Amino acid sequence: MESLYDVTLERYRKYVMPTYAPKILFVRGQGCRLWDADGLEYLDFAAGISVCNLGHCHPGVTRAIQEQAAKLVHVSNLYMNEVMPRLAEKLIFNCFDGVVFFGNSGAEANEGMIKFARKIGNETGRNEIISMENSFHGRTLATLAATGRAKYRKGFEPDVPGFKQVPFNDIEALKGAITDKTCAVLLEPVQGEGGILPADPEYLRAVRALCDEKKLLLLFDEVQCGMGRIGTRYAWQSFGVEPDAFSLAKAIANGLPMGAFIVKRKYADTLTVGMHASTFGGTALVSAAALAVQEAFDREGVLQNCRTQGEYLRKRLAEIAAPYKFVRGVRGMGLMIGVVLDRSAAPLAGILLKHQLVVLTAGENVLRLLPPLTITRKDADEALEKIAAGLAEWSVQLNEEGK
Repeated sequence: MESLYDVTLERYRKYVMPTYAPKILFVRGQGCRLWDADGLEYLDFAAGISVCNLGHCHPGVTRAIQEQAAKLVHVSNLYMNEVMPRLAEKLIFNCFDGVVFFGNSGAEANEGMIKFARKIGNETGRNEIISMENSFHGRTLATLAATGRAKYRKGFEPDVPGFKQVPFNDIEALKGAITDKTCAVLLEPVQGEGGILPADPEYLRAVRALCDEKKLLLLFDEVQCGMGRIGTRYAWQSFGVEPDAFSLAKAIANGLPMGAFIVKRKYADTLTVGMHASTFGGTALVSAAALAVQEAFDREGVLQNCRTQGEYLRKRLAEIAAPYKFVRGVRGMGLMIGVVLDRSAAPLAGILLKHQLVVLTAGENVLRLLPPLTITRKDADEALEKIAAGLAEWSVQLNEEGK
């Protein structure tokens, strides 16, 4: 009899478009643990790419999904459901005063935010958006054009016009790029796919002042760095710099598909009936899960734990990595952590997977660690042991290969 893994792999090969190359079949998750089809237990330091920020099968989220699924799942936004506006109210209560648009993904959230900016800019003949080199904003054609990494656009030319990129953390470069066509500046407070690169707080303040001076919109992409990941509910709160609008997704519903963008109250009437829409945006089911996430942030000390465990991990990682010349340093904020290498991080990620630690890479040469924000010190120490073992193993391999 074929194993579940073999049957599933064959179905992937026959029926699923090969845009991914998964190697492991996970069948169960709990907290920061995953189990594969053979029963092996893994420590998850990827959290579904910063999606399951409360861990797998969080009791409050699970309960909210079960209860809502038994009442109402979807009616479309042609009709009201009572959960979505409750969620919007909760998001705004912990934010600046404004309004929320709900969609399904980070790319959709950013696409909507781009439309929002162009709608305002086109009123005065301005429709160009400046984004950052090394950025990542999504896989749709407009968000690809905004993305500052050419490799993601290869094969999908021509680029959607109206975007240009400048170096991140370089205020003079940004000043030099602004023209009478510029309507907005778009950036990630912490670049994720680009290699876990935080913005300099002084730079962000200068960008805010420049946008105010030039009457430009400041847009933040918080798809990966938001929703608690760097230790505050919204990433901009860690820097003390308010954008005019910002996007959220990934962790907002802890595994169910949701994206959103929030705009300040003075822009509330920019997009009106018929101008923008999303069939599945803000369904009762997904909104119930997202509301449970917000309630967990309120009650469970998640943000403080993120800051405490993140500081501990970064400090200990720097100590563990110090003996290895191929490690250039450790950077990040909260539990958004990058171990910077002098070569591709993929082999090290593969070694750690064999040690049953799930990690990611970013920017080619960065080992990316995004554990659930609920990890304990015991979880952190277990991960550190696995990383220490993985670094030692890789060092031996590199020495044997003369690298």
